Amino acid sequence: MTFHTPLHADIAALLPRLRRFARALTFHREDADDLVQIAIERAMNRSAQWEPGTRLDSWLFRIVKNAWIDEVRSRARRDQLFAPEEEGEQVGDDSAAAHQQRMAIHKAMSLLSEDHRIVVGLVLVDGLPYKEAAAVLEIPLGTLMSRLSRAREALQGLLSDQARNMA
Repeated sequence: MTFHTPLHADIAALLPRLRRFARALTFHREDADDLVQIAIERAMNRSAQWEPGTRLDSWLFRIVKNAWIDEVRSRARRDQLFAPEEEGEQVGDDSAAAHQQRMAIHKAMSLLSEDHRIVVGLVLVDGLPYKEAAAVLEIPLGTLMSRLSRAREALQGLLSDQARNMA
């Protein structure tokens, strides 16, 4: 693939981070790839809307987030549920304990509210600074910090509950 402008090359350099964020939102590799493709297409079509001198990654994360919201609304209208591929991914693998731990985390993440899952995806999975994550979500920094705190508490509670139920 040939990139025609520095902006296109900068967008291409951000693809791994965008995929990681999309995976945190979707829990499904193919859905994440589709989400990133939709977001990149939107970014390319609206590249004139990006303001040079601002953070390109924040702009793209916002596009991914909005594309995901559109997809969730669309799925709700179609009333379709997709089983995560990860449920059958490690069958017969020697790393059963590691697989169980990953599945517990995925399950706990899926039980979080959409707002909490997005905050966890941006800050804990992708490592975006609080200020940038707040800008991506278009919320005040304090709101982001309280959502993240509540999301961490909820995750810890869910993981503790799962551990107790497995024992």
